[in-house]
Amino acid sequence: MQNSLNTRSMIFTLYGDYIRHYGSEIWIGSLIRLLEEFGHNEQAVRAAISRMNKQGWIAARKQGNKSYYYLTERGKKRMDEAAKRIFKVQQEPWNGEWLMFTYTIPEEKRSIRDELRKELVWSGFGLLANSFWISPHQSSEQVQLMIDKYQIEDYVHSFTAVYNGPNKNEKLVAECWDLDDINTKYNEFIVTYSQKYVIDKNKIEKGEMTDGECFVERTKLVHEYRKFLFIDPGLPQELLPAEWLGDHAASLFSDYYRALAGPASRFFESIYSDGNDLKKNSKFDALNHPLIQENRS
Repeated sequence: MQNSLNTRSMIFTLYGDYIRHYGSEIWIGSLIRLLEEFGHNEQAVRAAISRMNKQGWIAARKQGNKSYYYLTERGKKRMDEAAKRIFKVQQEPWNGEWLMFTYTIPEEKRSIRDELRKELVWSGFGLLANSFWISPHQSSEQVQLMIDKYQIEDYVHSFTAVYNGPNKNEKLVAECWDLDDINTKYNEFIVTYSQKYVIDKNKIEKGEMTDGECFVERTKLVHEYRKFLFIDPGLPQELLPAEWLGDHAASLFSDYYRALAGPASRFFESIYSDGNDLKKNSKFDALNHPLIQENRS
């Protein structure tokens, strides 16, 4: 089961960083071949892709005797939202308002309640009190998608508010998120990947890394950095501590990603072109990622 979950998570990474930019669709044979680079076997890939299909992230179509899997609209929205957060698109200044979300879901719908909690954490909400969540992001569209998905409009309330004390907004943050723990995890990422970046950049410049090795390292890099989506709420600058390591980690990620991007994309295309139409999005260039550009403008 654990291996299946790992395989599923890796497939999400491949869809987000590669397949999304090639028509959002891939032949299962190509996907199996790509996952072989990470030690995942065909059975694990088919089990994971079946689970993602049942969850509504992807859908299947047949062409002759070949099965293709493409992102649903829901899957595309999730991938695009994840990309914006992974590549740290520059945020607008915070307007000082909190989005609040509260629910009272019946016990017989407990499984929905558990899934909803996971969705709220992923969307950057913090738990302030029992069944009472807050976020500095005005993500009302995201909230509506959750309400529609779980059909819970009769059990929830959502509204915006300004905190009037008696304390400061920073106390709300401290009660909802453990920023020290998140900072520690960013530091671990920086320590590990700053060394790997220097080594791999040197190898690439000397022609000592194959395209396949760059593909593996770029995918692992995005895969590891993607984990911050589940712990870092992406707070606006105004609510972050002075010694915040998230920006340092983002810069390291961007630099390392750029170093691996070109050869990694060549390898992906060499596998993808066998069995798929190479319908690459003309606006996307992994070597010059548009969201990284926006972050650095």
